[in-house]
Amino acid sequence: MRIVVKVGTSTLAHSTGCLNIRHIEELCKVLSDIKNAGHEIILVSSGAIGMGMGKLSLKEKPQDMPTKQAAAAVGQCELMYAYDKLFSEYNHTVAQILLTGLDLEDPTRYHNIKNTMNRLLELGVLPIINENDTVNTDEISVGDNDTLGAIVTVSMHADLLVLLSDIDGLYTADPHKDKDARLLSEITDITPEIEALGGKSGSSLGTGGMATKLSAAKRCVMRGADVVIANGSSPAVLYDIIDGKKVGTRFLAKKG
Repeated sequence: MRIVVKVGTSTLAHSTGCLNIRHIEELCKVLSDIKNAGHEIILVSSGAIGMGMGKLSLKEKPQDMPTKQAAAAVGQCELMYAYDKLFSEYNHTVAQILLTGLDLEDPTRYHNIKNTMNRLLELGVLPIINENDTVNTDEISVGDNDTLGAIVTVSMHADLLVLLSDIDGLYTADPHKDKDARLLSEITDITPEIEALGGKSGSSLGTGGMATKLSAAKRCVMRGADVVIANGSSPAVLYDIIDGKKVGTRFLAKKG
């Protein structure tokens, strides 16, 4: 299988913005093991701004663009250093790819990106993709890494997109407010009623909420890829997801 795993800031960093060492170590170990089993992995990783906040001792997420970009520049170094170190312990080589909306809209750039990623996979490298927050403005931004994960999944003809964040999946209502809220384990059709369950919530460090995940799922299932939304607090859930077990919410691809 070719699998795209998107990991949210809440999985990689504590609320302080500092690296969650336990989570990132387990994530790299599990992904390395899955790769050893013969699967191709593409990691779409959030966390640059959050980690930059921790490194720069910023107490809350910056609101102005220059400070966001400065935090991203500092945090991206920290993020890739951690990934390179941890994956190297399991004899896996990683590559960093930073993208903007313009890269994905321009046909020549888009073609070159796909060629690069395909060659990296052929060479046994694990691509790590993030939006280029250092140069992004609203005009050239993809917007969030759920959307970026879906774009990568479709363009690379992946079989599965896994969206790991701080939520267990899609519920019938907000589980924080409704004790009768029920987790939807499998969805075969993303109807307007399902989309209405998305809401607008997201973590204080991240940019995506359930609405962006549903939009990403809709984009992928129409192009033949399953999507799973699951809690990233224990990356070992990836084993069960790949085995097809009931974890989080799985959106089934449209076949044919």
